[in-house]
Amino acid sequence: MANTVFDFLAYCLSDKKPIPEGLEGLNWDAMYQFARQQSVVGVMFIGVQRLKETGVEIPRQLFLKWFSQTEKIGKRNMLMNMRTVATVSQYRQEGFDCCVLKGQGNATMYPNPLVRTAGDIDLWVDAKRDDIVDFVHSKFPDAEVRYYHVEYKDNGIPVEAHFMPGIMNNPFYNRRLQQYYSEMMAVQCNHTVELPGGSGHIPVPTVEFNLIFQLAHMMHHFFDEGIGLRQMIDYYFLLKRAKDEAVDMRKLENLLKHLNLYKFAGAVMCIMHEVLGLENEFLIVPSDKKRGKTLFREIVKGGNFGHFSGLTKHPAWQKYFLKHARSLHFMREYPAEALSEPFFRTWHFFWRMVYR
Repeated sequence: MANTVFDFLAYCLSDKKPIPEGLEGLNWDAMYQFARQQSVVGVMFIGVQRLKETGVEIPRQLFLKWFSQTEKIGKRNMLMNMRTVATVSQYRQEGFDCCVLKGQGNATMYPNPLVRTAGDIDLWVDAKRDDIVDFVHSKFPDAEVRYYHVEYKDNGIPVEAHFMPGIMNNPFYNRRLQQYYSEMMAVQCNHTVELPGGSGHIPVPTVEFNLIFQLAHMMHHFFDEGIGLRQMIDYYFLLKRAKDEAVDMRKLENLLKHLNLYKFAGAVMCIMHEVLGLENEFLIVPSDKKRGKTLFREIVKGGNFGHFSGLTKHPAWQKYFLKHARSLHFMREYPAEALSEPFFRTWHFFWRMVYR
């Protein structure tokens, strides 16, 4: 089942892939549940539609259900496009420059931007932490402050206003990462893309910046509660875009090593090639099969952001210790991040108490 599932996913991502073997008699209900757990229902429906040309059929009721969910995903994307444009405008009217991280910006790299499952609105705001928090609290008093963002809901839409795009657990490498982010800020706020359906334009990071930022983002979540295929597929299409834009790979490789992202990048490249079927010419570093196997196991076990691993169902105090234990499992493969994670988590707990 497992090989067929991922062969089919690779088929969904590229119209150059041949139809995988073993689809006849497949448990399509299980395939659909897998797509739901990984938040890739819309992406995989592309492959389901292509099956019409091959003679392979899935149960009609399931097809209609899958179609209905994909339509909902498309409508949600159109709503999120409009709300993202409005949110950017709101911050700019207050004098804050910003750019949109991940989310609707990533969707524009997909062949069909409306099939990506939308999440929240992440803004990287070019201002001091206190100024951003004061502005958000003036409109949303219940907004919660974290070390690197303040989060709230605007008419039901989750929004995160970031003081920094992301963080690393190890303080030495986190300092390097924040320095890189600071140097790159101005360029990202002035790089725009057009959203589908006439929704407007939004500022998004450049491809070169995204190759670093999204890798760091995935690694942080890998050490937190988990990472899923939706984020991997985002990176899949980002790598394809990087090839089109002729990114300086030597410079990128040196930067990955400088930021301690090189080993995790190798694991991600393994997922790109071995699982998603991306050709070697698109990989930014050599595939690391050993670390890739660990990453693959966590992706399958946890689903989207680890929501199906069971970790998130525990009370906060239990989850605190379980996360520590989980991180230590990765100590041999990522010693700097794994050993730093318990200390960062403890520090962040007390930081939030003081900052409130």
